[in-house]
Amino acid sequence: MRMAVLDVGSNTVHLLVVDAHFGAAPSAALSRKYELRLAEQLGNNGALKSGAVTRLIEVLHECNEYIEQLQCEETLAFATSAIRDSSNTGEVLAQVRNETGIELQVLDGEHEAILTFLAVRRWYGWSAGRLLVADIGGGSFEVAIGADEHPDSATSMPLGAGRLTRDFFTTDPPVASEVKAMRKYVRAMLAGELGQILRNGEPEHVVATSKTFRQLARLGGAAPSSDGPRVRRVITKNSLDKWVPRLQTLSARERAEFPGVSIGRAEQLLAGAIVAQEAMDLLHVNEFEICPWALREGIILRRLDWFEAE
Repeated sequence: MRMAVLDVGSNTVHLLVVDAHFGAAPSAALSRKYELRLAEQLGNNGALKSGAVTRLIEVLHECNEYIEQLQCEETLAFATSAIRDSSNTGEVLAQVRNETGIELQVLDGEHEAILTFLAVRRWYGWSAGRLLVADIGGGSFEVAIGADEHPDSATSMPLGAGRLTRDFFTTDPPVASEVKAMRKYVRAMLAGELGQILRNGEPEHVVATSKTFRQLARLGGAAPSSDGPRVRRVITKNSLDKWVPRLQTLSARERAEFPGVSIGRAEQLLAGAIVAQEAMDLLHVNEFEICPWALREGIILRRLDWFEAE
């Protein structure tokens, strides 16, 4: 069947159209990304700004056109941290529904972590053993661990790269005191949660997903995306320890000159790198392997599982 997955994230709106059936890997027919950076569009009252909602609706109208043209049999539409955490979530969802006909399902952070874990498990299979999966988004950071398809423990923290950049940095590049304050906050948030995660047992395979981790891996010498999804890519603690001090001295425009770093994500890259660095330190791991599948694929796989069971 042909399915459309519409992911309204904190940084981008991503439309993925796939041909999929139970027992097979989804095959992409279309992938379109729109960089809205909704996590940075929250007002002082915590509400998503009207201009951001207007732009979101414009993008969703365009996505509807692709979905119709490609004759999708089903559309799975969901929203994550930026809309979940806004103070006007209900109003935004109602406006989207009334003006586009799209029913956005708001995923909580734990559900995000569980679905991402499912995708990673299916990608690596049972031979990977006990998995730990980490994902840095624009608004949140998810971690899950387990030996099955459903994790033993899954958690979400408000440590997304976009959110931290918005909340802590006032200059570009940021001043040292802002970086120090952000690092202290990140470590304090991670310490308790990751300690709880590790009480469920040591992982045998440590994996990272998300654009932030992919960009950091590329800085460290990982293969470009043009080499395909099956090339092994890793991000190492040694690489992060070398790159974080350098990123701290560079403006967003200067960071965007490095291979694999987009101008839209360059501003958030330092915050994401610090979250990754602190997480690796607290988890006592020296590298994350980068998985090409993440939340969207988890959504597809879970729907196929339910479809087969119906």
